[in-house]
Amino acid sequence: MAMLDSKVPEGSIENKWTDYKNHINLVNPANKRHIDIIVVGTGLAGGAAAATLAELGYNVKAFAYQDSPRRAHSIAAQGGINAAKNYQGDGDSTYRLFYDTVKGGDYRSREANVYRLAEVSANIIDQCVAQGVPFARDYGGLLDNRSFGGVLVSRTFYAKGQTGQQLLLGCYSAMNRQIARGKIEMFNRHEMLDVVKIDGKARGIIARDLITGEIERHSAHAVVIATGGYGNVYFLSTNAMGSNATAAWKIHKKGAFFANPCFTQIHPTCIPRSGDYQSKLTLMSESLRNDGRIWVPAKIEDAKAIQQNKLKPTQIAEEDRDYFLERRYPAFGNLVPRDVASRAAKERCDAGFGVNATGEAVYLDFANAIERYGKIEAKVHNITNASKEKIYALGKAIVEEKYGNLFQMYEKIVDQNPYETPMMIYPATHYTMGGIWVDYNLMTTVDGLYCIGEANFSDHGANRLGASALMQGLADGYFILPYTIGDYLSNDIRTGKIPTDTKEFDEVEKEVKDRIDFFINNKGTKTVDYFHKKLGKVMWDKVGMARNAKGLTEAMAEIKAIREEFWKDVKVPGSANEMNPELEKAGRVADFLELGELFAKDALVREESCGGHFREESAETDGPQKGEAKRNDADFAFVSAWEYKGEPADAVLHKEELEFKDIELKQRSYK
Repeated sequence: MAMLDSKVPEGSIENKWTDYKNHINLVNPANKRHIDIIVVGTGLAGGAAAATLAELGYNVKAFAYQDSPRRAHSIAAQGGINAAKNYQGDGDSTYRLFYDTVKGGDYRSREANVYRLAEVSANIIDQCVAQGVPFARDYGGLLDNRSFGGVLVSRTFYAKGQTGQQLLLGCYSAMNRQIARGKIEMFNRHEMLDVVKIDGKARGIIARDLITGEIERHSAHAVVIATGGYGNVYFLSTNAMGSNATAAWKIHKKGAFFANPCFTQIHPTCIPRSGDYQSKLTLMSESLRNDGRIWVPAKIEDAKAIQQNKLKPTQIAEEDRDYFLERRYPAFGNLVPRDVASRAAKERCDAGFGVNATGEAVYLDFANAIERYGKIEAKVHNITNASKEKIYALGKAIVEEKYGNLFQMYEKIVDQNPYETPMMIYPATHYTMGGIWVDYNLMTTVDGLYCIGEANFSDHGANRLGASALMQGLADGYFILPYTIGDYLSNDIRTGKIPTDTKEFDEVEKEVKDRIDFFINNKGTKTVDYFHKKLGKVMWDKVGMARNAKGLTEAMAEIKAIREEFWKDVKVPGSANEMNPELEKAGRVADFLELGELFAKDALVREESCGGHFREESAETDGPQKGEAKRNDADFAFVSAWEYKGEPADAVLHKEELEFKDIELKQRSYK
């Protein structure tokens, strides 16, 4: 097997990034104006990269399939962004953020990248405050923090329940400054359909104007992919329906290795599925687990009565409630990492204790928080002998201030008032830790082709801690890529403009057009969504929260059969030379149908449980950890990097062995 070169600098971990920056090659400011960079995707990672690279003087072409960068899916992030500033004085530090992230990822991430992420995290907050991001503040006017799962400190900065939106608006304002200056050329409603390589280097892309259908050629000295994750391979997920894997999958087929596709995150705090008609699921922020207590009835007869709508949760006495996370994980309680909380909820529901009509829900209850905050506020306002009603009103006001928009969203969707009755939640596909393999420079296995944010694999191992996605996206875009890409581009100052009238562009454009022509002209009988839903069901049933060898083997065969049927019987209405959402979906689902099989293959090969990847054959069988995930560090302490060879079943595995020099490799425990 080929060795992967991660290009991690030598030296102590706390000095690697500083020493790296001290010795890389730079591009003279006068030369940057002669270098072009393409950035595909304008969420937090891509938007931050485009704005920063343009500010440095490069010519940037930015591509978004939405009608505006501010519609990127980063806008949906709710709870917050991590940074090791220790504003709470509770013992946080760069090392502790580094440690928590590696441990939270179940020791399947690259140490050097994670330490760098923790190191630059504090800079992100300063950058965003300077942009005017309205972070929450405490009574003294300082930036406030709250806790998230998997940690014992408060390091999460937030803007109510709309942190992603506010960060994206800050990023978008930085982009707009450069668009106005002509340093960013913005291509809204454009989708990248393939990458173009010349002499082994990424030198451009083929894109489709989604309004006119026109196929366009765009050249550059380097290409940056920042198009998010592939959670929609499950069909039902918390991702926006437009979120897709096409850009990442296309570069994979052109030589970029795909790493750890089976590492996906099931988020524990989502509104449960209510029927087969749904096209997506809605996330309730993990920040709610700061104050909400998760429980199910302790008695099976109470659970059955609730499922049959014969009993209300408020009628169940405190002693008849099972606060199962607090019971199983006393040290972390409701703030265990997402993979742990999700599996625990599934276990209770599988045992028959679920609390909605389908039996697939648990409660997230704020009654205790409202009472606790109410009593504190009564004391603050010197109200003696406050009535229950007064305490409730005071406490509700505090909860509303912290989480009001989330409660409002829940009530609109479920038609229940979460102040008066517990929320119902259930795990759902959310984030993908796997993605395109990149080295320390964030470059893929293709020269000049970079991948940042959720689209790459680099920082979160087998499980991402809450509030770390925004941290990684902005770290990559604002503070890491602008350094590393300059080292590469320093060799291109004499290259000149990359022409697009070459055989390489001709060949890739023909591939793109042939594929579009096939979809438009195929005389099938079934819709794109028909196949996407079939794929999603296989993925959730056999490659979901729990996996086993039998199910994964079956999944690979079933996905291949769905893919073969898709290419024979898919029907795409309309034409290629117009705005055609069904044509867009067809290309994206075709890619999911290949990615899904590789996903299952990766899960089958990894015969261990770690983070979001839970193999039923690999669980602790006795002792205090009974039932918990059991890693196999002797055989699987590596990154799986898959090389494209045609059929997903034929993909070749390359291993990046993981070294743990600064953190002891040991089984996770949140007990």
